[in-house]
Amino acid sequence: MQDVPSQDAIPTYREALAVWARIGLLSFGGPSGQIALMHRMLVDERKWIDDGRFLNALNFCMLLPGPEATQLATYVGWRLHGIRGGLTAGILFVLPGAFVILALSMIYAAFGNVPAIEAIFFGIKAAVLVIVVEALLRIARRALKQPAHWLLAALSFVAIFFLGAPYPVIVLASAVCGYLLSLRQATAAPVANLAHGVTLSRTVTTAVLWLAIWIAPLLGIAALFGQSHVLAQIGYFFSKLAVVTFGGAYAVLAYMGQDVASQYGWITAGEMMDGLGLAETTPGPLILVTEFVGYLAAYRHGAATPSVAMGIAGAVVTLWATFAPCFLWVFTGAPYIEWLNGQPKLKGALAGVTAAVVGVILNLAIWFALHVFFAQVSLKQIGVLKLWTPDLATLDWRVALLAAASAWLLLWRHWNVVLVLTIAAAGSLAFRLLGV
Repeated sequence: MQDVPSQDAIPTYREALAVWARIGLLSFGGPSGQIALMHRMLVDERKWIDDGRFLNALNFCMLLPGPEATQLATYVGWRLHGIRGGLTAGILFVLPGAFVILALSMIYAAFGNVPAIEAIFFGIKAAVLVIVVEALLRIARRALKQPAHWLLAALSFVAIFFLGAPYPVIVLASAVCGYLLSLRQATAAPVANLAHGVTLSRTVTTAVLWLAIWIAPLLGIAALFGQSHVLAQIGYFFSKLAVVTFGGAYAVLAYMGQDVASQYGWITAGEMMDGLGLAETTPGPLILVTEFVGYLAAYRHGAATPSVAMGIAGAVVTLWATFAPCFLWVFTGAPYIEWLNGQPKLKGALAGVTAAVVGVILNLAIWFALHVFFAQVSLKQIGVLKLWTPDLATLDWRVALLAAASAWLLLWRHWNVVLVLTIAAAGSLAFRLLGV
C-alpha cells in the first residue's frame, strides 16, 4: 500500500485532475520554474504533500535520467491516487506543451519563423527568466539548511558553470559529501521500514511491465517499417537518450545537438537553437525540444517529399520514446522514496544532492539570462575554465525592460503567473507593431 497524506489533505481524483490540467497549461520556465509552480500549488496552497516529502521526491527524481519535473509530477500524482493518478499527472504535465510544440513545428517546417509568433515568444522569455529566478530562491530557502549545504551548492555551481563538469559526477560527489557529513552528526532517529506490500518480486514485476509498455511499440515500428526507416531510427535514438542523459534538458541538448545534426543530418545547429527557443517559451518540459527534432526529421526524411503525416508520426514516436521511460522509473522506484529518505545516511546523501541542485539551477538561470538579454554570447576557454561571455553591445533593452516589469509584478506584487506572461507577450508584440 502506498504512502499517502493525511485524510484531510487527500483531494478527490476529479479535484486533482483539474489541478494537473492547470499545472500543465501553466508550466512555463523550464524545470526550475515548473518545480516552483508545483511547490506553490501542491505544497503551499493545497497542502496535498508536505515540504519534506516534496523535496525528498525531487532528490529522487534528480537522480533519474530524463525530465525531473515530469517525474516529480508523476510521483505526486501516484502518491495521491496510485497508478491512475501518476499517469494523469504525468500525461497532463506533458500534453498541453506537446500540442503547442507540434503546432509550432508544423508552422516552422512549412513557413519558417512567423514574426508575430516570434515577437510573442520574445516577451515570454523575459517573464520566464523571472520565473526561473523565483524558483531558485524558493528551492534555496528550503534546501540550504547548513553551512555545508551552501558550500556544496557553491562548489556545484563552479564545477558545472566554469569547469563544465558532467552533471552525474556532480551528483555523485555531492551525494558522497552529504553521506560523509551525516556520519559526523549523531542521530537517534529510527530507521524507516519499507511500506507494507513493497516486495522485490512486486518491484521486478512493475519494472518488467513498464519496460514492455515502453519498448514493445517501438519494436513493432521497427518490425513494420524496417530498422533503417526514419521512425525506427527516431525510436531508437530517443530511447537511448532517455536512458543515458542525466542532468535535465540542457544536458540532453549537449548530447543530442551533435548527433542529430552531424550523424543523422536531421536538422542543422541553427534549427536546433530555434527548437530550444520554442521549447523554452511554451508550457511543458523543456525536453519537448525533442518533439521538434522528431517532427522535422520525419517530415523531411520520411518520404520523397515533405510529409505532414510522417512529421506527426515522428513527433508521436519521439514523445513516446522520451516520456514513457518516466513512468517506468517512477512507478518502480516510488514505493522506496520514503524508505530511502528514512535512512539517516542515505538521507544525508540526498540532502547533499539537493544542495547541488541549487547550484545547478543557478547555472541554468545565469545561462538563460545571458542568452535572453544579449543577442551574442560566446563560450571562451581559458585553461580549464569555460566562460560564457556576452557581447555587451548586443544587450537588448526591450528584454531588460520587460524582465524588470515581470519581476515587479511577480516577485513584489505577486500577480498570477499567466497574467504576467500575457502582459510580457503583449508588451513584446506592441514593440514589434510599433517598430521599436
